[in-house]
Amino acid sequence: MPTERRTTTWRVRSAADLGRAIAGARRRRGVTQERLARDLGIERSYLSQLENGEETLALQRSLRALRRLGAEVSVELPTPDGPH
Repeated sequence: MPTERRTTTWRVRSAADLGRAIAGARRRRGVTQERLARDLGIERSYLSQLENGEETLALQRSLRALRRLGAEVSVELPTPDGPH
């Protein structure tokens, strides 16, 4: 019998939404900002800025373009007790 895939989904309409999704996914995986930043090759302070929703021009324009085209952006992560 197939098991139902349980997930958490974040709708992304702004840099703040994307930041919450990154922070939420990181926390659910039990990863610190320091570790994720190191794994990504970025400064922890930059990751903090992303998680706090600070906009970059590229992100702002990308989200605006997607909204203009009628697209809906979401981030989906399996729940901890779901498949990894």
